Amino acid sequence: MHWHAYTWTGDGEEQEREDERRPDSPDFLSSPLPPMRTGDWLAKPSSRIVATFDEVEPAVDWLAAQYAKLSAALLHPNGVGLRTRLENASDALPRGVDVQWGEWLSGGRFTTVAMICCPNRHTDHRCPVRRSRVRR
Repeated sequence: MHWHAYTWTGDGEEQEREDERRPDSPDFLSSPLPPMRTGDWLAKPSSRIVATFDEVEPAVDWLAAQYAKLSAALLHPNGVGLRTRLENASDALPRGVDVQWGEWLSGGRFTTVAMICCPNRHTDHRCPVRRSRVRR
């Protein structure tokens, strides 16, 4: 198993365009919006991948760095803390559970930070980097 990292930040109201967020939509591949299901990130073009990791610790370190970048803009900074998020991610990722954080930012913006397991237990998408179907 390995993990692909994805991000999206935009106007929070854009997420209401749910049709673009589903892989059966003709607009899915070109839409910058995050998918409705985490595993469907793997169906997006590989250019959407921010990073790929073969080990959990660097993947969790990347998540921590992303959180640090956005923490000053959080609309609700006293929500789930970074320590809890990282503990949960360290537990979930090696068990094949995707990690996706969604947070409201100031100015009506929303951000998504995702670490997606490949292969994915909820979808049967090909690996977007290795371009082969990864066996479970």
